[in-house]
Amino acid sequence: MTRELEKSAENRRYSLSAHAFEAARIEPALYIVSTPIGNLGDITVRALETLAAASVIACEDTRVTGILTQRFSLKTPLLPYHEHNAEKQRPKILEALESGHAVALVSDAGTPLVSDPGYRLVRDVLAEGHKVIPIPGASAPMAALVAAGLPSDTILFAGFLPQKGGPKTSRLKELALVPATLVFFESPHRVAATLELMAEVLGPEREAVVARELTKRFETFERGTTAELAARFKGISTKGEIVVLVGPPEAANRASQEDADELLLSALNEMPVSAAAKTVAKQTGLDRADLYKRALALKEQAG
Repeated sequence: MTRELEKSAENRRYSLSAHAFEAARIEPALYIVSTPIGNLGDITVRALETLAAASVIACEDTRVTGILTQRFSLKTPLLPYHEHNAEKQRPKILEALESGHAVALVSDAGTPLVSDPGYRLVRDVLAEGHKVIPIPGASAPMAALVAAGLPSDTILFAGFLPQKGGPKTSRLKELALVPATLVFFESPHRVAATLELMAEVLGPEREAVVARELTKRFETFERGTTAELAARFKGISTKGEIVVLVGPPEAANRASQEDADELLLSALNEMPVSAAAKTVAKQTGLDRADLYKRALALKEQAG
């Protein structure tokens, strides 16, 4: 593999708008490179320079990343790296870094490590003493958020919800009182059922937005309450990548004492009083000091 990487270093060119450019050499490191989430025109110049200068590009699917490299005339070799082969491929990446090469990590779309297992590679690279350098760019959660029209001062990205009903309901209950706009990924064939469950668990009047096919030709934003969106999507066939956003609960709907006690008791089963108070404060927006006092009282009552 080392010989192949040395050969690739001879060609660090890329094209943009029919013009060819040569990328400068970059220092050995793992580069986390954001790529477009749909429209290839959203690639950044810095991302192209990094991909051209890297010795290898680690990617989820070489066919998907191959479309990007062909579009911009990149000659950097591709190394498949995904959750099914990570244990086998990770040592190769670490070896390349140890040999003084630059490695670029990309996902099929958007920013790597957002709802994917790439953090394990970053953790191991850092543990071996190598640098990790972010190359920012497109991100589906951020693209959806800025056009949703929901509060953006405090957000919680929750990724994909569990697929099964019980764990899915439990997860939504955990998030119901969080004083933030919630951001989820969802598959098109589950979005209708998810919206219906959100209306039931989070509340039918919660503001919500379904963003679909972001940056692509058929980009759409459906806005309404969770109940309205559940009715709108019920029984229809939906396609494309989807981000679901749910606005924060109204102050009047935030945790009651009974709700807070239930959350505290659950947390106290797994962690010390201080940690339980901190966790429930994040979930509910209630004062941490007050929750700490209440947690002490609940623990004393429980004996």
